[in-house]
Parts: sequence; C-alpha cells; structure tokens
Amino acid sequence: MFINSTSYSPELARALSQVLHQGRRPFVFRRPWVSFLPLILTLAACSNNQAGKTSLVVYSTHGKELLTEYETLFEKENPDSDVKWLDMGSQDVLDRLRSEKENPQTDLWWGAPSTLFQQAEKEGLLQTYKPTWASQVLPEARSQRNLWYGTYETPEVIAYNSAAVKPEEAPQDWDDLLNPRWRNKIIMRDPLASGTMRTIFCAMILRFYRTSGSPDAGYQWLKKLDANTKDYVANLTLLSQKLARQEGWVTVWNMPDIELQRSQYNYPLAYVIPKSGTPVVTEGIALVAHANHAEAAKRFYEFVTNKPSLILAAHKFYRIPCRKDIPVANLPEWINKTPVRAMAVDWNTLEEKSNEWMKYWDTHIRHKGKL
Repeated sequence: MFINSTSYSPELARALSQVLHQGRRPFVFRRPWVSFLPLILTLAACSNNQAGKTSLVVYSTHGKELLTEYETLFEKENPDSDVKWLDMGSQDVLDRLRSEKENPQTDLWWGAPSTLFQQAEKEGLLQTYKPTWASQVLPEARSQRNLWYGTYETPEVIAYNSAAVKPEEAPQDWDDLLNPRWRNKIIMRDPLASGTMRTIFCAMILRFYRTSGSPDAGYQWLKKLDANTKDYVANLTLLSQKLARQEGWVTVWNMPDIELQRSQYNYPLAYVIPKSGTPVVTEGIALVAHANHAEAAKRFYEFVTNKPSLILAAHKFYRIPCRKDIPVANLPEWINKTPVRAMAVDWNTLEEKSNEWMKYWDTHIRHKGKL
C-alpha cells in the first residue's frame, strides 16, 4: 500500500508500516465481572488521580484487538490520559447506559448499529457533540441533533468453516440457511445481547413485513432457522472457536470480525456476501450524557475518527469508513473490489420494532424450531 506519510502522526505511521500489536494488558471486563464495574472504575480513577492522569472510560463493541490498538496509540499522543475500555455486545451497552443514567460510569460509546444509538438518543442517554468532520458523512449516517455520528459501514455475511465446507457448497443466500442439510450445523451469537444479530434477524422479518405489514412470515422463517441451529453462544470469541473446532460449520455475522478472526488467529473461516443483498450497518459513536470526563472523551472521539485512524482501521481491522473525504488511494484495495449488494432496510421500522420482535423470538422461537 502507498501512504502519504505527511498525513500521519508518527505513531500511526509506525503502526501502519510495522502492523504491530502492542503488548500492554488491556482493561477488559467479561461477565460476571461486569457487575463490579462501578467499584473497579472508582478505584482506578483514584489511582489515576494520584498519577496525575485523566481516566477515560469507553464502552465499545469493537473487540479487544482494535480497542487495545487505539488505547495504546491515543495514550502515546496524550500521556496525561488513561483509557479504560469495556468490550461487550451492542444491546448490553444500551442496557448498561439505561441502568447508569443517573450515575454514568462511562464517557464514550463507540460501536453498535445506528438503530441502537437512535434509541439512546430518544431516551436522553447521549450528549451533543459535533465532530470537526461532521459534514463528511451522509445525513442518514448521523443524528440530526448531533448526538451520534457514523464511523464504519459494516456488511453482514454468511460465514463458514472452510475446512468443513467447500466454497461452492456454502450457503449463497439467506434462504439457503433453511436447507435441511444444515440441521445442527449452524451456531450463532445469542441475538439478545448482540446488535449485529438483532439487525440480521429483524432484517429477515422486514423482508416479509414490508409487503404484508405483519411479522408472522418472518417469525416462521426464523423458526426454520432455529430448527437448523445447534447453539446460541455468548460472544464472538466462543463463536469463532466453535466454528474453528467444527462444532458448527456455518454462522451469520459481520464481515470485519470474520476477516479479523481469520487473519489474527488463523482460523479456517470464509464468508459469502448473500447474493440477494445484505444489511449494511452504520456503526456509531457518541458522548454519554453527563460524562465525567467529557473533554477527554471528545479528544478520543476525534482521534479514533480522524483520517489516519480510519485508514489504519481499514487496513488492519477491515473497517469501511463512513467518512466520504478519505482518498480511495489510501484505502485497501478490497474495499473497492468487494461487491456488496446492500439490502433495502427500513431502519426506522427496524429501530421501532426490534425490541418487540426479539422478545417474541426469545419467547416463542428460541430452541422451539425442532419441536
């Protein structure tokens, strides 16, 4: 790749050229530790005050690899800051922000489908911030009240174990997942905590809802999918490991994470972009209402969404930037050469109906497809 070095900070240029993963131990919490987050963050904040640093807390869905990278790079350029992050599912972030509304434990929310940011906007969980690049994203990729902005465009895909399934035999479209040959061969991330899975499931319902005005045919589709599903797992790490071990052969997830799991851990994974079209999710970023360290959060917000950071994310983490002012020559070749047919999705209806539809799925469909 050819990069104009004058547009990069030294640390970002070094990261691009060396493609190194920093070895610092990240600040990561996994269940069941999450319930102790307020106490841990309070103790950490006290420690940081003694060290003369500002503690910045980020809730994110972007995974330990990406989060550790940007934590390290930001702290190098901002030595007075100490970034702490919690990696969890999109819906988990929203639920936590709701429970912490009167006593926020985080400063910034980075990553999740825009529909969840829309819900948070309606509930008063975000605060206004207009980034310096606000005019460089499309109107549909931002809050009209400057409460959230799009960062990445993320296509959903059908992924499979390439050691167990030949490319020509892999499901090529959504309805292929219902073929009886995949009975007990599909494993998926649990959709209740995952914005990615919620988006995929609701998009499947919308295929029928937009013509009939009823979710019933979509529910039947999901029930047939459940009949072929062996397990719903708690997180991406388990999903990837189970696929790699051939405990399941097929899943649905997003393209960047599948690429990252394949390149970072050498898992035998491949994917298909459904030929009829796929949801392309706008992932967002926002300041949390009443954040304790709003100014530090704004600096981090600008840092991870500036041109060098977005170009780094594209090259190293397979992220497609929402910003339209990034030169094509600075982006990976695959972004322009990978054909992605976007599915027509009524995002407003999806945002409005997703909780109702997912509650129905959890009550009436989960583990009932084989009955």
